[in-house]
Amino acid sequence: MKRKILIIYAGGTIGMQASEKGYAPVAGFEQSLRAQLSRTTGLSELPAFEVLELEQLIDSANLQPHHWTELGGIITAHWQQYDGFLLLHGTDTMAYTASMLSFMLQGMDKPVIVTGSQIPLAQLRNDALDNLLTSLMFVAGDAIPEVCICFNGRLLRGNRASKLKSSGLDAFDSPNYGWLGQAGINIELHAERLLQSGTADFKIPDFNPDAVVILPVYPGISARIARDLLSNPAVKGVVLHTYGAGNPPDANGELMAELDNAVRRGVTIVNVTQCLQGQVSQGAYATGATLNRIGVIPGSDLTLEAAFTKLHYLLATQPADQVKGLMLQSLCGEMTQ
Repeated sequence: MKRKILIIYAGGTIGMQASEKGYAPVAGFEQSLRAQLSRTTGLSELPAFEVLELEQLIDSANLQPHHWTELGGIITAHWQQYDGFLLLHGTDTMAYTASMLSFMLQGMDKPVIVTGSQIPLAQLRNDALDNLLTSLMFVAGDAIPEVCICFNGRLLRGNRASKLKSSGLDAFDSPNYGWLGQAGINIELHAERLLQSGTADFKIPDFNPDAVVILPVYPGISARIARDLLSNPAVKGVVLHTYGAGNPPDANGELMAELDNAVRRGVTIVNVTQCLQGQVSQGAYATGATLNRIGVIPGSDLTLEAAFTKLHYLLATQPADQVKGLMLQSLCGEMTQ
């Protein structure tokens, strides 16, 4: 039986058109897409699909946590009616959305693939049509029970992916986990790397946008920066973005004291590395051992996007005393244990 797919057009470059102010989202993507496809041969190979377009399209640079609730709600509301889902999304925050969807849609038994483009579909030369068609082929093929990003022929685990290039067509990669598949002359799927199909345990919470902040470490960072970030009582989680194997400037006693005080107040702090490859080894160096004494959670090889969204998700869905333990566990393939 031919599979039936729901394409959700949320916005992004893929459906933008040129304006006096630069590329901007415009409505009517389905008509543009079907017009393009009408000039393409081999349409019988594609699955049947319907298109749902958001009333308020998102330029992904303007993405807010409430958009994750909206998108997760759309997918779960239509979960039983379709065999797979293709989310068209802007590239700037695509890895954040793919990561968050992976946490909200745990126990999936069908694919949710996120894609977009660097050049709009409306342009003569574009990567939009290829990304969209390749994504549809992956959705229609073998069962992929997880959230993925498909871009430039690469199928990546959504919560392992990051945007690494601002203008290259091969913008996304997953530096700490192998590709789930690739599309060349043939479409290949690495089934051994996929999550196992599960029983749906979907949670689509409302998020407090102030609940999680990111604190990047850099030479000369002042304790005032951490103090200002943490002064908001709504802040319940911090992603600490440190050097190398998870090393902070521990000689900055005031900064360490701010982190210590925050942990004592019940703020959850997760340590991830600024390096693209490798993982946090908190304590391999004396500087990192300081964070162990404070009670900062080592983030293994979580991407910044996965750490940020996982912390948001857990704070919104779990009792406070369980967040630390769950941050240390791989919930849906997002980290190495």
